[in-house]
Amino acid sequence: MSAQCIVVKFGTSTVTAGGAKPDEARLSALCHQIAHLRAQGHQVVLVSSGAVATGRSALGAQPARDMPMKQMHAAVGQPRLHALYQRLFGVLEIQVAQVLLTRSDVENRRRYLNAREALTTMLLHGVLPIVNENDTVATEEIRLGDNDMLSALVAGLVDADRLILLTDQAGLYDSDPRVNPQARLIPRIAAGELPDALRVAAGGSGRLGTGGMATKLAAAELARRSGCIAHIAAGGEPDVLVRLLRNEALGTRFEVVDERVQARKRYILSGPACGELRIDPGAVRALIRGGSLLPIGMISSHGRFDRGDAVRVLDEEGAELARGIAAYNSEDMQRLCLRRSEEIERILGYRYADEVIHRSDLVLTAS
Repeated sequence: MSAQCIVVKFGTSTVTAGGAKPDEARLSALCHQIAHLRAQGHQVVLVSSGAVATGRSALGAQPARDMPMKQMHAAVGQPRLHALYQRLFGVLEIQVAQVLLTRSDVENRRRYLNAREALTTMLLHGVLPIVNENDTVATEEIRLGDNDMLSALVAGLVDADRLILLTDQAGLYDSDPRVNPQARLIPRIAAGELPDALRVAAGGSGRLGTGGMATKLAAAELARRSGCIAHIAAGGEPDVLVRLLRNEALGTRFEVVDERVQARKRYILSGPACGELRIDPGAVRALIRGGSLLPIGMISSHGRFDRGDAVRVLDEEGAELARGIAAYNSEDMQRLCLRRSEEIERILGYRYADEVIHRSDLVLTAS
């Protein structure tokens, strides 16, 4: 199998193995599986819940209903949980990084770009990002989601090939297996529309976490519409990650609805263009061949826009060739026109990238 980028999400029930605090044996087994995937050449991003449960256990507290108490539990638990991951992965000689995000970090285009470049750099240098919702300041995900939707957004952020959601259930059932012993596991969801009956069947939440099957279903749906295969499977299943990558029939597999290129195109074209860049014929040819836009091919910059905003790319005659996400703001763009990439840091005093629009952030619009 060719190398893939995989986002793995541990729910609270997976982190605790159904107990009140992190289960080291369960987490150690899963960390070894991640190490195995990395040894095969795969890139892995881990999204982990469990901070609230970890903090609550450390404080000897009961489950809280009010938001400030949950935030306190998260603040106490997050460093403890990350320290545990540092120790477990340290034994495996894997460097880890703590990444605390809010949904706005991946929904705001400028912050999206910053977060993506940070995660991409970590993966490039062999560092394992461990992502969690910044629960101390972001209350929405504590109330609903248990990081399920965040994991799907992260999958889009890093252009993941697969999203694996690990939980205390074997997968998606046609009814709640905790209520109906005759409930049947659904092994595969085809590329078409999700039946409404399944949305109704996916209800409830876990005992310690806040993300029920409904949020996992929504996350899987978001991922597959972004060009990413999604799985819902039991975190306690032996070698679950390794076996899923072998395409064994475990849990529920959600087939891709849209190819990633089409999903990416819709994202870039979804908002208004905030500015325009005019480029020379050499740059036009480079973009048509699938290249990035370098500053040396940029003749002029028009309009006011920020890093992460969408801009139109025009040829010398003013005809639109493409749209893309700007790596620099409008003032920086004006200073970088017709300059070489190696001059960027000297001119601006800093450098985000060699390209003013990376090819992954660019969509050709000319027919």
